[in-house]
Amino acid sequence: MSLPRTLAIVTVSLIAAAAVAYYWLIIESHMPSTGSYAIDMAQVRSLADSIEGDGPAEIRVETVGTITFPKTAVVAGDGWEGTALPVSAFQLVYADKTILLDTGFDEATMKAGDAAVSGYDSAAYQRIVSAMNKAALILITHEHWDHAAGLFAQPNLEQLLPVTKLNAEQVEHADRLVPSVFPEALRQAYKPVSFEKYLAVAPGVVLIRAAGHTPGSQIIYVRRADGREYLFIGDVAWHKRNIDLVRERARLVTWWFLREDRDAVMLQLAELNRLQREEPDMLIMPGHDPAVLAGAIEGARLTEGFR
Repeated sequence: MSLPRTLAIVTVSLIAAAAVAYYWLIIESHMPSTGSYAIDMAQVRSLADSIEGDGPAEIRVETVGTITFPKTAVVAGDGWEGTALPVSAFQLVYADKTILLDTGFDEATMKAGDAAVSGYDSAAYQRIVSAMNKAALILITHEHWDHAAGLFAQPNLEQLLPVTKLNAEQVEHADRLVPSVFPEALRQAYKPVSFEKYLAVAPGVVLIRAAGHTPGSQIIYVRRADGREYLFIGDVAWHKRNIDLVRERARLVTWWFLREDRDAVMLQLAELNRLQREEPDMLIMPGHDPAVLAGAIEGARLTEGFR
């Protein structure tokens, strides 16, 4: 075989291998052939009624900043143009108390992280800190710094932990918080909640296990006093488009950066797609979707700004 022909064959082979790798790591997103995930809304609603009292009258939101990722990092195959991922915390306002869902991040942790963050709002973060210190309950959707660093950055963390319900996996896998840190002495002393599938934690509020994005990921169901329903799904989906298409993030992101259980997340996306179709009045809140967030504020499903 001549040298030019050998070089041509090698070149074509390398191009073919690169094309396969690009497709597999950046574009491909398929449903697993086995496994299942289901949310029993009848059981969730029953549990929401199991703790006496009205649900929250209002749900408020604060956004501390916006991370920018390529679209294909958010939805596999969507291209390399940048897309926005706002980082928010939510406050459930009851007649006699408040509950905080996620805690944003402090500026020091943001600077130590490896994400491109724009528009950091220190005033919004200070309102989250104030809300943490007044909250009757603090809940975290999952153990990633952009959702939990606000809590773990607090100098009075030891005083906040008694009103914080972390699940066992969130505590066990505190390494997923990096660059945020759960101090080892406090982590060892902390008593997490353990539950198989669902756990009612307040009037109208139920935790739903959703391990996959992280081992401790959970969905938080909320029913307001007026009957409006919400699913705060954390990062099961970053954008609603993940649910609409039942399509995951690029495999390079889920495998290399996030260490996800990709099959578990795909099954959860399929279930959220079903609920979206069958429960159209329930607001499914992805972890970082600017359009869903803006629409919820405009439609009075969320109130902008903690007070």
